[in-house]
Amino acid sequence: MKVLLINGSTKKNGCVYVTLQEVAKTLIEEGIDTEIVQMGSAPIRDCIGCNYCQEHGKCVFDNDLVNEWLPKIKEADGFVFGSPVFYAHPTGQFLSLLDRLFYSGEKYFKHKVGASIVTARRAGTTASVDVMNRYFLDASMPIASSTYWNMVHGNTPQEILEDKEGLATMRNLGRNMAWLLKSIEAGKKSGIKIPEMENIWTNFVR
Repeated sequence: MKVLLINGSTKKNGCVYVTLQEVAKTLIEEGIDTEIVQMGSAPIRDCIGCNYCQEHGKCVFDNDLVNEWLPKIKEADGFVFGSPVFYAHPTGQFLSLLDRLFYSGEKYFKHKVGASIVTARRAGTTASVDVMNRYFLDASMPIASSTYWNMVHGNTPQEILEDKEGLATMRNLGRNMAWLLKSIEAGKKSGIKIPEMENIWTNFVR
């Protein structure tokens, strides 16, 4: 089993990376393989709703991380999304990346475990976690919880390491995620099948 931890910060070794490392260390202790991937600062295109990916299985834009990461997403069993808080929401660049990843690769996310973590100097954290969790809800993904909301406070990596409760929350998140992954795997081995979803599309205009 493997968890892909996605750093949605432009800073490679900043606050989000330090926080994701805390989750990853716990997952490894629980026997789960991990990989942290970095979004970085290169431009990410917005989704333009062209539906190219629905026919071809990849995004029409082939010059950024989306198509490069789809094979990793296909092979992973769980995901942790991490973002700093900008104006009480995840970074716009990261949301553009997630929009296109989920639209072009939704079938690779379905029924896999997801979790969101955020870092902030002070506020906007719960709203940011809520935004990222909505991707999981739309893709039929169970969400891993912890013993508090999945946030750590600090303005630098050094300050992050001083938030003892926040780091404990990350470790507990890793334990809960490992437990969910192992439970799902045990269920599969005992013959429990993934549920089939109904897909009924309507709108609010009658």
